[in-house]
Amino acid sequence: MHSSKQRLSVTDDLVKRPIWKSGHDRMRQNYQFTHETVKRLGLDVELEGHTGCVNCLEWNESGTILASGSDDCHINLWNPFRRRLLQSFSTGHSGNIFSVKFLPQSGDNLVISGAGDNVIRVHDLVQKVTVHVLRHHISRVKRLAVAPNTPAIFWSAAEDGTIMQFDLRDPSVFRSSGSRTILVNLNPHIGSQAEAKCLAINPARPELLAVGANDPYVRLYDRRFLKPFALRTSTVGSGQSDGSGNPFGIPFERLSFFTGEGEPPMPTDCVQYFAPGHLPLVPCEYRRRPRSLAATYVNFSEDGRELLVNLGGEQVYLFDIQQSRKPASQLLLDCPAFTGPPVVAGDHLKEHCTKEPNGTNGSVKGRGPNGAKSIRPNGAAIEGHFHRHYPRLNSAGERFKNEANSQFQNGNYSASIRLYASALEQTPDSPVLLTNRAAAYLKRQWDGDVYAALQDCLLALRIEPDYLKVDILQEAHFRMARCLFELSWYQQAHQCLQQFRQRHPEYASNRTFQTLDKEIRTAIYATSDEKSSDTVSFEKDSSSQEDMQDAMTDGPRRSSRKRRRSPSRRGSTEISELEKEWRSKALDYEQRFCGHCNTTTDIKEANFLGSHFICAGSDDGSFFIWDRRTTNIVRVLKGDDSIVNCLQPHPSAPILATSGIDPVVRIWTPLADDEETRISEREVEDPLVAAAANQRRMNADPLEVMLMNMGYRIAMDEADDSDTDESDPSRRVIQCRPS
Repeated sequence: MHSSKQRLSVTDDLVKRPIWKSGHDRMRQNYQFTHETVKRLGLDVELEGHTGCVNCLEWNESGTILASGSDDCHINLWNPFRRRLLQSFSTGHSGNIFSVKFLPQSGDNLVISGAGDNVIRVHDLVQKVTVHVLRHHISRVKRLAVAPNTPAIFWSAAEDGTIMQFDLRDPSVFRSSGSRTILVNLNPHIGSQAEAKCLAINPARPELLAVGANDPYVRLYDRRFLKPFALRTSTVGSGQSDGSGNPFGIPFERLSFFTGEGEPPMPTDCVQYFAPGHLPLVPCEYRRRPRSLAATYVNFSEDGRELLVNLGGEQVYLFDIQQSRKPASQLLLDCPAFTGPPVVAGDHLKEHCTKEPNGTNGSVKGRGPNGAKSIRPNGAAIEGHFHRHYPRLNSAGERFKNEANSQFQNGNYSASIRLYASALEQTPDSPVLLTNRAAAYLKRQWDGDVYAALQDCLLALRIEPDYLKVDILQEAHFRMARCLFELSWYQQAHQCLQQFRQRHPEYASNRTFQTLDKEIRTAIYATSDEKSSDTVSFEKDSSSQEDMQDAMTDGPRRSSRKRRRSPSRRGSTEISELEKEWRSKALDYEQRFCGHCNTTTDIKEANFLGSHFICAGSDDGSFFIWDRRTTNIVRVLKGDDSIVNCLQPHPSAPILATSGIDPVVRIWTPLADDEETRISEREVEDPLVAAAANQRRMNADPLEVMLMNMGYRIAMDEADDSDTDESDPSRRVIQCRPS
């Protein structure tokens, strides 16, 4: 069920179309994929013609031709409407093709391809010949990008850590050396192991270029500040030394990729970084896990306002590039419940805290975060006395909330989060829903859940910064301290808990409070590097802004600073001072979409389905479709026998093309209502179980993943979570596809 806010009215939109900036495009986006068409989406046809994995798909501008690139080094052109292969073109590549693009305003006659042989080729489809071969990169070319109204110019991202710009009207780009094609070189900033994985051009503002690399940051460059350059060249050949300390036995031009020799300085304000707020602070934790963090796909919305990122090893994230959303680590500094002067609780509060609740809001009862007893002395529900300006739930929101509370009590945390999200769509600023959903996040413990819980607690507390009598916000305040502790932000957790004790001294003797307080103190002492500067004084707590700034830079970041003191060397992860500055200003995400698994391949895409949905491929052979407003999973469809990598929606019609490890291209369209069998035959029956299995897969040992891919049933170890209810779908034994 979806709210009236999401119901589309053709009549209303036709009336509004003349006043919209781009009326035709807005109408198309609203009605291309609706709830009704997504509900009836099914497999229409499988296009056969490749003999290897299909790694890339691309529609032409009019949507009449679909191009596909494969491990067989061929580009195939399809007419999906007639289910016919129009042309199969041998590209001349000697490595897997990873990206294919139609050059704009070429009449669909010119196609460019990038491949694993480090080469970019330009093909004339009419003459069936390769007209240009560009050998500028020294590692695999992973993505190509074009701008809608910019003919003859395109951009490339490669695993040599560079972004290049090619203008086919400039004869110098056809020289193998000395041409000014490098737009961005990541190596001098993030180390010689830098790899550019993906890129995209903003369709509404072509001067904006988004780049994803093998780290959790997405970089948004303004090309107006950048000028293509050529690296310094040298006549020194392989195996020789130029007398300047080149011990690697490679030409100096290629060595310059790593050192940045001859590169002009980059302006400080030429780029804006984006990253999920919990990832930049825990580099050590993710290095210990058997997976890597890398942006495998970036894409802009058609209006250019939003940036969608499929982050390998994590989730799918949506960023708003026009709003500066600060990460929670910075928002804490503006939260009075964290930094403000303590509000002294009087006798009326003590009396209120010991009364039985009136049961008016049906919030989570009994247990608090991580199965611990509630911070409330009587362990009762988080009920309460709300101020008049708090929004009241309508009947639909109340129904969703009650169902969510019931699912939470039964241990079905994913189902409860889904229902809380539906209720929040009805009433976005409800402290009850935000705090209860935070409790569900803390129990579920998927990647990023603790940080999402922190965001919910912060939002609930910002609704009423100087709360005193609202006990739901007391629970939010305490849960915020728990979130900070579980994020390993120990200094911040200590400060938050002390603020809570000053506001509510009656809880100081509570066992749950004392347990968390002891855990935080122990963690701070255990992670202290230097007693003189790192030991927290528990005798006197300071809430000054200066102390808070120090707390925000201590703890998790310290170990990374220590690592950066190591001498620079080829292969190191030394980052530049400019890179540190850019990272410190990274903006946070607006929405997070969970359920898929992205660890096996680094070309996995995520895309917009019209204005209302998001889709992404998964390592379990499925692709997920989420509601863009609630972030809830709408459908999960089986798109490949192994892995779904590519998903490209048609430019205007409700058609989706997908591909993966199978040597076929699959076309999905809304089927007739009387074809219910075809609609459901590839649908995953329980999306929440599939999502939970994928989350376990992302954190599994590589050997377990290999066994799961071979079809073995792996019973996950639950010894570390004795409080988990066996009815929780995320804890069930998972059955993976046979090899």
